[in-house]
Amino acid sequence: MAKQDVSARIEDLLNEYLTGKELEIYNIEYKKEGKYWKLRVYLDKPVGCETEYVDINECEEVTRFLSDKLDEEDFIERSYTLEVSSPGLDRELIKPSDFERFAGREVEVKLYKAIDGNKDFVGTLVGKTAEEVTIEIEEREVGIPTDQISKINLAVIF
Repeated sequence: MAKQDVSARIEDLLNEYLTGKELEIYNIEYKKEGKYWKLRVYLDKPVGCETEYVDINECEEVTRFLSDKLDEEDFIERSYTLEVSSPGLDRELIKPSDFERFAGREVEVKLYKAIDGNKDFVGTLVGKTAEEVTIEIEEREVGIPTDQISKINLAVIF
């Protein structure tokens, strides 16, 4: 079964189960790493939840459900390792809603090629359009073309 099909089936299995649990799917990865296949399901809290972070008990509950369902339906031909987790403190911003939700937070932006000699920027997320992500660096707004961004993550500040 193709990687996209596996992800779509996993999403179908989980969407109904997650309804009413204050959890949502952040991302699903099914890929080969070295000689092993990994199925990773990342869970998130929807906007407006009392808590911002997924806890280990929620991951464990979803792991049990998904493991049982996958054994029952048996649609993945290869052997694989199942991992269920949260996106973490340094989560990658993927969906448009991520950029709305985390506006005002510090982000780290990595580029494919340098702009003004820099491939890495750290600043406060202002917003995102189809064409660019705007961050504030030292009280100055900087627009970075979206097609130049390889990755944008929340910055972890201690």
